[in-house]
Amino acid sequence: MNNSLNEILRNRVKEKLARDEVVASMMVRLVRGVEIVRIAKTAGFDTFYVDMEHCSFSLEATGQICLAALEAGIPAFVRVPANTPEYIARVLDGGAMGVIAPHVRSADDARAVVHAARFAPQGERSANSGLPHLQYRSFPTEEANLALNRATMVIVMMEAVQALERVEEIAAVDGVDMMLVGVNDLTAEWGVPGQYDDPRVEVAFERTIAACRAQGKHVGIGGLGSRPDLVEKFVGMGARFVSTGTDLGFLTAACTAKAAAVASLRT
Repeated sequence: MNNSLNEILRNRVKEKLARDEVVASMMVRLVRGVEIVRIAKTAGFDTFYVDMEHCSFSLEATGQICLAALEAGIPAFVRVPANTPEYIARVLDGGAMGVIAPHVRSADDARAVVHAARFAPQGERSANSGLPHLQYRSFPTEEANLALNRATMVIVMMEAVQALERVEEIAAVDGVDMMLVGVNDLTAEWGVPGQYDDPRVEVAFERTIAACRAQGKHVGIGGLGSRPDLVEKFVGMGARFVSTGTDLGFLTAACTAKAAAVASLRT
């Protein structure tokens, strides 16, 4: 394979995971401009993802952020609002280095995501030349598609009880790179929303980590930004991708702390 193509399509998150290192990520829900890319990189994050499922960002705004991320050398992922080709293929064509698919409940759901995200023979993504990932340069289609398949991450959410019951089958789907455990939706389905100390949370991580380890896949932690103790515990168990919180949450927390500091001053 062309060495320059290999360098252009480096996915540093995949490289860190391959070395069994922990990846720090953040969610983008508030800042629509490309400035968030530089903020994320300056802060020291390995990656971030635009959370289109829970924000009103357009495909255009999302694409601009992903394009800026390519130039900054920090892989950007997108959590799509629906696991359909018209979202998955378009965010990837726009510059995302990976897709996060919410509410995957079965192996068939996971296979559908893979088919939309990967070029043949792994999937059914439509070939498209001159992608931003390739710096709008021309490469032989077969070579470029193979390189893009290798660089692109397919991440499926494990956030439903039905998914947990089938986690081994989902982890075995060829083309899935990671399962991201969504604790908030999972506890909500159990009828204990936000109760992260519920013993079923630990069991869910144990089962997901075991299933992914058996298939050479990775596990991510989502929804536990307020519980560093649990994040440390689950990383110790084998999870390697940590979603730390949102740009909105970080801004609100910092502003609140500054306002409180000033309010506490004595005159």
